[in-house]
Amino acid sequence: MAYHRPVATPNSPIYSDRATGHVFESARSMVNTYIARYVERSSAHMDALDESGYTQLRKGSVSVGINVLEDHGVLLFLAPVMAVPEQGREAFYRRILELSFLATSDAAFAVDSQRDEVFVRALRRLSGLDYEEFEDLLETVGKVADEWDDVLKKEFLT
Repeated sequence: MAYHRPVATPNSPIYSDRATGHVFESARSMVNTYIARYVERSSAHMDALDESGYTQLRKGSVSVGINVLEDHGVLLFLAPVMAVPEQGREAFYRRILELSFLATSDAAFAVDSQRDEVFVRALRRLSGLDYEEFEDLLETVGKVADEWDDVLKKEFLT
């Protein structure tokens, strides 16, 4: 199948799948198609995006939230890990920064200052996103959060 690039203005986003050449009318329809493909391939349970552009998937001991932020042109994967510890914050912040250097692959640890909570997150521009990137980011965020949540809690909350 030949790849057909949609007619677009120079700054408009392109929502198309590189492998199939399918062009989507919106970022949400693209991500919902990728969600359906992921569910089919993995036998996992995940709902389509809700009206706000959000859904979640359980990966081990964590839930990974998938957020389509069309106004910002990004796809955000978020998995809560733990509350920021009351004691030893400097050592804790150093630890998650060091882990974010290489141990988290395409993801990184992040702190939500309003909730004082630590997340593993990955952020990707929606335009030009293909299924393999979607699956890789979802798997990475889930794997990293599931791997490190118990380790970090044991190190800093006990």
